Amino acid sequence: MFTADQYQLLDFGDGRKLERFGPFLMDRPATARCARHRSQPSLWSTAHARYNRVRGEQGIWVPADAVPRSWTIRHATTTLEVRPNPFGHVGVFPEQAENWDWISRQVSRAGRSLKVLNLFAYTGGGTLTAAACGAEVVHVDAARNVVDWARRNAQLSGLGGSAIRWIVEDARKFVRRELQRGNRYHAVILDPPSYGHGPRGEAWRIARDLLPLLASCAELTRGERVFVLLTCHSPGLGPAQLRGMLAESGLSGGPNRAVARPLDLVMPNGLRLPSGVVAHWPE
Repeated sequence: MFTADQYQLLDFGDGRKLERFGPFLMDRPATARCARHRSQPSLWSTAHARYNRVRGEQGIWVPADAVPRSWTIRHATTTLEVRPNPFGHVGVFPEQAENWDWISRQVSRAGRSLKVLNLFAYTGGGTLTAAACGAEVVHVDAARNVVDWARRNAQLSGLGGSAIRWIVEDARKFVRRELQRGNRYHAVILDPPSYGHGPRGEAWRIARDLLPLLASCAELTRGERVFVLLTCHSPGLGPAQLRGMLAESGLSGGPNRAVARPLDLVMPNGLRLPSGVVAHWPE
């Protein structure tokens, strides 16, 4: 998890969340629906910046110059660049921190060098965690600017010379080519979006494309599999659905073999904001 000086969820309610990333308080929409009202209204007035949606999925941060263009926070041995963008994101999904801790344990327990495939790898939290523990990692994302961001995080974390391959590609195409080449992996990490596009416009729809991709990943790791981590933020896909997909694809070795549960952000008082779902094998 993040230490309190690096990240905290301070309050949430009325469709928004108040978070502290390092020294800066950020007020932005909460993706999960919640009927809860804010418990500390006065605290929200101290936010350095608030994200307001303007049209479609885009918006603005106000005041525009209240925070730097970027700054960094740390998780364990990795350093991550925080950079607010017009879509309300900042380059870090804090709910993933517990998954990074889990990855660290799996790689360390293996007691040998692992080859890890990270698909939809975003700005590299999972990649850097695995690499810091000695794994060889292939980092795949369809957005070149995001892969560049992940590479900056590697440099900031002192992992610029680590065994990481940076790939800008559609996840499905890359996995198919790896199978054709006869390449194999010990572990797979996936955080697929609900909808998306590859670098050449390839349409991704999670309801249509996730299960076939998982089946291909099962083939990539057949006989070598050490761990699998799947996270999801798509409505209609809960713990039971993700557990079932891992079983059906062959990634978890059978029904109910995977652990699946809600993924939450937790306030200091223990209140939880739903922030997705995680399923992994083994426990």
